[in-house]
This record gives sequence, structure tokens and C-alpha cells, in this order.
Amino acid sequence: MEPEMEDKTLELMCSLPRSLWLGCSSVAESLCALRCLQSLPTSRAHNQNLTVMESQNLTDDLSPKKTTVFKLGNGTLSGSRKRLSRATFEKEKEMCIQMFEQWSEADQVEFVEHLISRMCHYQHGHINSYLKPMLQRDFITALPARGLEHIAENILSFLDARSLCAAELVCREWHRVISEGMLWKKLIERMVRTDPLWKGLSERHQWEKYLFKNRTNEVPPNSYYHSLYPKIIQDIETIEANWRCGRHNLQRIQCRSENSKGVYCLQYDDDKIISGLRDNSIKIWDKHTLECLKILTGHTGSVLCLQYDDRVIVTGSSDSTVRVWDANSGEVLNTLIHHNEAVLHLRFCNGLMVTCSKDRSIAVWDMASATDISLRRVLVGHRAAVNVVDFDDKYIVSASGDRTIKVWSTSTCEFVRTLNGHKRGIACLQYRDRLVVSGSSDNTIRLWDIECGACLRVLEGHEELVRCIRFDNKRIVSGAYDGKIKVWDLQAALDPRAPASTLCLRTLVEHSGPRRTPSCSQIALTHLHVHLQIAGAFDVCQCVLGKLRSDWLRALSVPERSERNFLLVLISPV
Repeated sequence: MEPEMEDKTLELMCSLPRSLWLGCSSVAESLCALRCLQSLPTSRAHNQNLTVMESQNLTDDLSPKKTTVFKLGNGTLSGSRKRLSRATFEKEKEMCIQMFEQWSEADQVEFVEHLISRMCHYQHGHINSYLKPMLQRDFITALPARGLEHIAENILSFLDARSLCAAELVCREWHRVISEGMLWKKLIERMVRTDPLWKGLSERHQWEKYLFKNRTNEVPPNSYYHSLYPKIIQDIETIEANWRCGRHNLQRIQCRSENSKGVYCLQYDDDKIISGLRDNSIKIWDKHTLECLKILTGHTGSVLCLQYDDRVIVTGSSDSTVRVWDANSGEVLNTLIHHNEAVLHLRFCNGLMVTCSKDRSIAVWDMASATDISLRRVLVGHRAAVNVVDFDDKYIVSASGDRTIKVWSTSTCEFVRTLNGHKRGIACLQYRDRLVVSGSSDNTIRLWDIECGACLRVLEGHEELVRCIRFDNKRIVSGAYDGKIKVWDLQAALDPRAPASTLCLRTLVEHSGPRRTPSCSQIALTHLHVHLQIAGAFDVCQCVLGKLRSDWLRALSVPERSERNFLLVLISPV
């Protein structure tokens, strides 16, 4: 085509309505239509039926394939679809591109959509293969190039461990973003914040000191956290395997005392164990050397309940008093006299303390300091001894021998509702989030929704009074006077479709024989292990089912029925 003719052709193409081009299924057909229009007067281009007749001098360039009809206003344009030579195709393609670029974006999209609709499936596949990589953009690489590396790090920080491993292998830039962003450290920190088991492992292994710090000189490189993660997972798998199989080591050490007749309560941490005894004393043990470090005296009755933190030890006694002790020196800092009968249970947290008593009342205390404790409110409503209390920022929960659980507002101390269902007195409970788990002398365990008061599940399996209970995110551990400690599947228990036969995962300890055999009277389930207090007619056994290394948890004493001694036993899994 001559240059002058080419310019005229382009001018004509730009002046044509889009309706002409929308009738074409390809660029070649568009060009054929254009050639036909070039041979006609302009005034007749939009209102006549035109037949495309190829010139003789184009015979060498075009080969007929099939007849096609082009719509031109009220008329039609019929012609043959030809395959152009490469040179001609490239020249005419460039002309179409120049015209295409002069349209608006909306017109361009409409035109391309029409062309695609006229193509076959095979052509669609080619177009899809071409478009797919164009639609997949590497934003992780693009963001740092625009100074937005923190956004790329934030996006990748939501990945789990498996996905983070895969992301590191995508390319060097992704690996660099993950490494410099310390994303393995952030992943471990997220797990420690949200999972009690991870938090317990971080404290026990002492790698918590490398978390939640931003200064580069205070933390190891990202590779340290990358290698640490699989070790943590291995420890967790060991814990779960021990729970499933009940594997443990039991070691016993003799610990005789003429006056000690039983242990009613205890609490422990990585360094010490504090126990409340029937002989009115509190004993503090070194968990590593297994020696009795200190004996606190002052109560005139059995020590029935206790709780401690880094600063104070708070104890409740059958002498009706609550005493506050200095955790380091053992000095008595305060004595609270309010209840008329034995203080059966207590809890304190965040400046608030709640005590309950055999006198059927619950006392709520403001605890500004160890020496500044004032009574805020007395809660009454139970018709029998209040055996146990628990609370959080929203609710105070109390359980009584009158077969009921009562819920009170923490902020106003007003009564909220009563949970009814147990057929006999309630001996124990734990409350967390909106779940309450209670154990009763009707030999059952009940799960409650505290917000609506509904009983979600009744667990049956114990043959005598359920004396102690604790739960975490996965399981419930219960101990009863039948000498059995049972582990229950919490998630299955909350599923109404789960059969009752599948709820009890394992019976960890089971004693047989006459009624005088040991029976479990207290459990403390922590991040890594469960502490069990087993009390019998002649002796008392304290057990801890721990995890990982047996040298962390060892026996403090051994039961000898003939000698009727005080004993304390710690059990650790294999």
C-alpha cells in the first residue's frame, strides 16, 4: 500500500462508526471490511450491501478461507477470510493499533470483548495463558521498591509456619523481607500471646527473654527463631502424646512428720511449692532440692485454701480468718476477720479478692496493697456452705452445697442468675471466658454457658463425689473420691453431636480396693502439667503430672499406709 493511500486508509478507519468493527471477528476481517469501503463512495458506505471483491494484485498475498458477513449500518458486507502475508499483517496490525488507541477505555474494552466472543475455545485458551501472568503481580517485591517494606512485612506476618516456610522459598526478595522483618520471631510472639501452652514453654525453657524486644542488639537473628520453632512443635507433640497415652515417671521420697495429718491445698511454680496443711501450717518447698525451706505458722485451724503471687501469700483457714503473708520473709502482713465459719476458698487478682465460707456468704474485698484491704460487699443468697468461687472482670461465680451455682456482677456485685441442674452439692468449679465447668457429689461434671445459664453437657463416669476440676483449651481434668483422675475432650464435650462414649480420653490414675484407698481432692492444671492432690483415710498424696524432663518434677515424699505419714509426690511424664 502506498504511503499516501495508507494515510487515507487510516483517516477513513478513524471516521468509521464502531458498529462496523464490532461485526468483525478478527483484525484480518476488519481490514477486509476497510478495503471494501475504500472502493466505495463515502456517501454510500453506511447504507448499502457491499460485497468484498479482492483485487487481482492481492492474489499473491491473500488465500481464501471462508465467507464472512460484515454488518454496515442497515446493510451487510460479505467477504472471504484471508490469511495475509506476514509483512502485510504487521503493517495492517499497526494501523488497527493506531486506531484502537484513539478510542476511550470503555470503547476499547467493548471492542475487545466483542472480538473475544467471536473466537473459538482454542483461541480463548491462548488469550488466557497470555493474561494470567499479567494479572499475577509480585506485590511483596513491589512494595519495598516503593518504600513500603513495612506493609509487605505486615502482610506476611499473618502467615502460619507452613506458609511462612513456603514464602521463604519463593525468591530471594521474599526471603530477605521475611528475614529482615524477623517474621519467625513475630510468629512465636503471636503464639505465646494467644496460647497458654506456648507461654508455659517459653517460661520453662527461658526463651521468653528473647521475645517482645525490638532492639537489634537484644535479640538473636531471625535464623534463631526459625530453628526454634520446630523444637517448640516437637515439645508440644510430646505433651499431647503424653496426655493421650498417659506416660509418666513416678518418683517417691520419704517425708515424715508427726504432726502433719494431711494437705488440703497447694500451689507451685518453677522454683517452689507452697502447701496448706491440716496441722494449721503452711510449708514452702524448694522444687529443685526437695527441701522444706520455710514453715509459716499463725492460723489456729487447718489451712483450707491458698493463693500466692510474687509479693504475697493469702491463706484461708477453718479458724474463720484470712491471713496475708510476705512471700519472701514469711511475715504476717494482715489478718482479715469477717467470716463466722471456716473460709473454704479464695481467689485474688488485679486488686480484687473474693472469699467464701461455710457461713453461706461470699465476701468481696478491695485489695489496694497487702496491708490495705477493705471489704467492698458481702454476697448472700446461697442456702448452704459456699465451697468454691472464681471470677474475672465481668462475673463472680460461686458454687454451694445447696446444689446451685450463682453468678454475680464483678463491678456492681449484683446478682445475675442461678445455674440449676446438679442433684447434689457442688464441690468444685472453674470459670473462664463464658464457660463454667462444675463437679458435684452427684458424681457428674456439668458444662455451662454463663451468659444464658444453659447446661451444655453432662459428663458421667466418676463413681463418687467429683472433688476437683480444671480445664484448658483442649481438655478437662477431673478428680474424684473414687480414686480416679479422668481426662475429657473439651471440644467434643461442647459438640452436642459427639457420643458420650467418646468424651473420656483416658483415666490417668485409678486405685482399687476398699473405700480407704486414696482419692483425689484437688487439681491445678497449668500450661504444661496437672497437679493432683490425693487424700485418703490415713494419708494424703500430692501428685503433679508434668511434661518433658523428669528432673524438673520429682517426688517430695512417699505414702506409707502403715506409718500414716504426710506425703507429697510429683509425677512427670516420660
